[in-house]
Amino acid sequence: MGHTAQVSANVWIAAVSLAAWLWLLLCQGFFWRTDIRLPPRREPAVWPPVCVVVPARDEAAVLPSSLPSLLAQEYPGPAEIFLVDDGSSDGTGALARELADAHGGLPLTVASPGEPPAGWTGKLWAVRHGIALARAREPGYLLLTDADIAHAPDSLRELVAAAHGGGFDVVSQMARLRVESLWERLVVPAFVYFFAQLYPFRRIGAKGTRTAAAAGGCVLLRADAAERARIPDAIRHAVIDDVALARAVKGGGGRIWLGLAERVDSVRPYPRLHDLWRMVSRSAYAQLRHNPVVLLGTVIGLALVYLVPPVALVVGLVCGDTAAWVLGALAWLVMAGTYLPMLRHYRQPPWLAPLLPFTASLYLLMTVDSAVQHYRGRGAAWKGRTYARPDTVTDEQPL
Repeated sequence: MGHTAQVSANVWIAAVSLAAWLWLLLCQGFFWRTDIRLPPRREPAVWPPVCVVVPARDEAAVLPSSLPSLLAQEYPGPAEIFLVDDGSSDGTGALARELADAHGGLPLTVASPGEPPAGWTGKLWAVRHGIALARAREPGYLLLTDADIAHAPDSLRELVAAAHGGGFDVVSQMARLRVESLWERLVVPAFVYFFAQLYPFRRIGAKGTRTAAAAGGCVLLRADAAERARIPDAIRHAVIDDVALARAVKGGGGRIWLGLAERVDSVRPYPRLHDLWRMVSRSAYAQLRHNPVVLLGTVIGLALVYLVPPVALVVGLVCGDTAAWVLGALAWLVMAGTYLPMLRHYRQPPWLAPLLPFTASLYLLMTVDSAVQHYRGRGAAWKGRTYARPDTVTDEQPL
């Protein structure tokens, strides 16, 4: 009787996992499709001025591969770059000036805002300073881009044409991340896959939906929309600033769009598991709003959706439970099938698809580690700064 009950439980759990995957396949905004590219472009009669704001902290290692691509932008209207050196100790600001002198191209201004006040993340404090400098030029658009992002020569032109053609206040592209080391191949495509699962791109760009997200490496923002949404002041303490920015703009009635990029690339390497672990764990618990109940639900959900299928397959085969292993195999097959388009986007071999449960288990551990660090009082740590937990942040406004 006990054996029958155990087998029955295995079957039911596997059936729930398969049902979850069928729902994700058909009802979660077709998140697994990777054909979301820039919307139809329409060139404006007069190209508006654009200011590019680049927050940079200790980025000397990647600037030679990224900054020249911004300097070389082929934009028909006025454009200028503001690189904000956020307290770097590696000569980031001086190197940026040297690269501008060597490569020419768009005008570059290098500035430094000093240390951020309480309640501000360093990146958003730098963005605030860059936007303040840019407003003197009265830009129509602001391009917020990270210091490790390399752009194709027509990137700025295409972004502005897409925003103009679709009437978008935000046009953001998910830069193609580097996938060269073994760990990058295992973890990076899954990172984008999980992000799209959480924020289906089709829902973000659709009218009347509440789903909002952006990719911080490449965000074209209409200047008047930034003022209406009080960007970045309204989100000054956000660790996941790109999603917070998109929510602020969309919550104020703005239209936003997010999709995958083909010619916007991150040049930052994450060669070791430790590097990728830090990238994910520093903000994973913030994504869950520092809520232990949400954390528990996330852990259970990840286990049910990603770990149950291979476990049910193995247990079913060992115990001779045909229903359990068939259901587990079907769920695993659907999972791998939805992952294949993202692997193709990253030009990775299809045999990585069945390894998604292993990668998901890593993300589960990273999320738990993020919560542990939070409750140890370390908050989110990045490049030598540790940010206070949300309940310790004041609402003081900078002068």
